[in-house]
Amino acid sequence: MTALLFGSLIAFLVIGVPVTFALGLAAVATIWQGDLMPLLIVPQEMIRATNSFPLLAIPFFILAGFLMQQGGISSRLVDLSNALVGRMTGGLAMVAIVTSLFFAAISGSGTATTAAVGSILIPAMIAKGYDRPYAASNQAASGALGVIIPPSIPLILYAVAANQSVGDMFIAGIIPGIVVTLSLLIYAYFYARSHPNVQAETVDRTDLLHALKRGLLAILMPILVLGGIYGGVFTPTEAAVVAVVYAFIVGVIVFRELRPVDLPGIFRDSAITSAVVLSIIAAAGLYGRIILSLQIPLRLSDFAIGAIESWVVFIVLVNLLLLVVGMFLEAAAAILIFTPILLPIAVKFGFDPIHFGVIMVVNLAMGMFTPPVGLNLFVASQISGSSVTQMTRRIMPFVVIVFVNVLLLSFMPVFSMGFID
Repeated sequence: MTALLFGSLIAFLVIGVPVTFALGLAAVATIWQGDLMPLLIVPQEMIRATNSFPLLAIPFFILAGFLMQQGGISSRLVDLSNALVGRMTGGLAMVAIVTSLFFAAISGSGTATTAAVGSILIPAMIAKGYDRPYAASNQAASGALGVIIPPSIPLILYAVAANQSVGDMFIAGIIPGIVVTLSLLIYAYFYARSHPNVQAETVDRTDLLHALKRGLLAILMPILVLGGIYGGVFTPTEAAVVAVVYAFIVGVIVFRELRPVDLPGIFRDSAITSAVVLSIIAAAGLYGRIILSLQIPLRLSDFAIGAIESWVVFIVLVNLLLLVVGMFLEAAAAILIFTPILLPIAVKFGFDPIHFGVIMVVNLAMGMFTPPVGLNLFVASQISGSSVTQMTRRIMPFVVIVFVNVLLLSFMPVFSMGFID
């Protein structure tokens, strides 16, 4: 039954079946073939998987991201980032990275970050002498910050799957997100130095003051949301509602770029995106129930403890596994499938569940810009006009950089646990 469960999932994914249906069909096939439980359990389990109060934060954060994108936040964040780092060597690539950092703290979605920021900065980078594959790859990798920087949808999913505090997961994701950002900035600097055709931006002090004034309300949103959570003013789910209200007021009343006629389209796009995420959660919940019924975590835990003596070997193998998994499976599905399998083993090797969750999320963030199914790659490719094949060589340094960061976070838990009591 274990072979059928995993084998059928792999087969469905290989032939191009959407992740939600692949998970559901693999689970149903295993239930039917093994007569594990009545098929009536299938809809019940899928409803149970989504019947969680913390999961309400997901559609609200998605809606807040669309409201901020349509309300003029993207351009203001670009101006602010340009004023901060634009004059440096590799400044425009750095602007894309820093803007993605800011926008990630608003939208919580890697794909939304890539689309919103990339539509402005990828053409600007190309105009300044960056080649198309690099400009697209830089934005695809930067967009993955939306998966790491809180509020992050994968962090919420891991917290629910591992029965951990969403607030603690958000706190734990801050420093790792900043560390990955700094690594990408360093690479952007050295790339620009080795390519003389890349032109620098010209920014003066008055531009910085003007950009700070225009972008103040934009960067106040993540401060409001995260400060409210950590200060105990509201829960992460309530914070998502606060983010929606804030985004609406700023976009309509202050910036006046969000019009009533835009709202139906925003609601439609938010509903579609939310439905995709929640359908994956529902199917993964059913799949996870079968995993537990077959006692796969217990058997793997006993095997791992007996076969692997060192926690160092364990975490290296886990990171390699997640790297490969992320290439073929969306982060949401991978978290919901592998958390109940890997977390019990990690705890036995002495890993804190929060620390291990950050390792998983940062590792799976790479899957957003690694072939063959990295969503950020396809978004950046469409914007830049560069094919995914052309981007593959340019994206590899970014994969290496983030994987080195994953190893750093794995062996130095202080980065993720330093601010947690």
